[in-house]
Parts: sequence; C-alpha cells; structure tokens
Amino acid sequence: MKMRLVSFVLLCAFLLVPTITSAEVTNGNVVYGLTSGRLWATMDAVVGLISVVIGWLSLARSTGRFGSGSGRRGAIVAAVTALMVIVYAGLHLANFTGDFGTGSGRAGAIGAIVLGLIGMVLAGLTLARSRRAS
Repeated sequence: MKMRLVSFVLLCAFLLVPTITSAEVTNGNVVYGLTSGRLWATMDAVVGLISVVIGWLSLARSTGRFGSGSGRRGAIVAAVTALMVIVYAGLHLANFTGDFGTGSGRAGAIGAIVLGLIGMVLAGLTLARSRRAS
C-alpha cells in the first residue's frame, strides 16, 4: 500500500513539473521555461524534500522500525537543513517580488517553506523521542 502511494506521488510530481515550468502569460509577455526564480525555488524545494526524508528516516530509526539507534544525528541534520531551507525560501520571497505565474518562483518558495516546516517537525519529534529514551 505504501509503495503504491509513493509511486502515485512520484508520478504526480513528474507530471506536474513540466506544467509548472511551462509558459505563463503575464501582461502580454510569455515566460518560457525555467527562469532564475523558478530554479531557485525548485532548488529550495528539493533541499526541503531532502530534509523531510532525513527527518522521516531518523524518526523511523528512533521507533525501531528502521535500523538501530536513537536517530539523533539524523534529526539534527534534518533540523539544520530545514532551517536553511526556510531562510533561503524566505530570502527568495523577499527578493523576487513578482506575482504568481510571472516566473518569479513564489509558489515554489512557499512550498519549500512548508517542506522545511515539515522537516523541522519530524526532527523535533525524533529529538523528543530520543530524550525520553535516554
């Protein structure tokens, strides 16, 4: 069941990426492809997704479902990575002032902040669990 869900999410992501980076019409100008704002937001979102995966793996390790150990190091890495994502995506929102659909990457930056917050929550859960265990 979980593999089907992961496969479905990956398929949806691969189908949506070309749609997001395709042409958008703004004030008569057409913005094609991957602009610098979209690229920055995409990189933020990828690093945010990495922090979520590391946080999930450390949480799984702390519960004993995946490997042995407390998962404390993974939680610290996930928290630092998530904090970096939140800061960079916040800087992106401050620097690129265009609206949605203009190629500035605001939607991607907001998505990256959400992924960073999820990574922070997972890291916090793991650290709280590791404190209780020791």
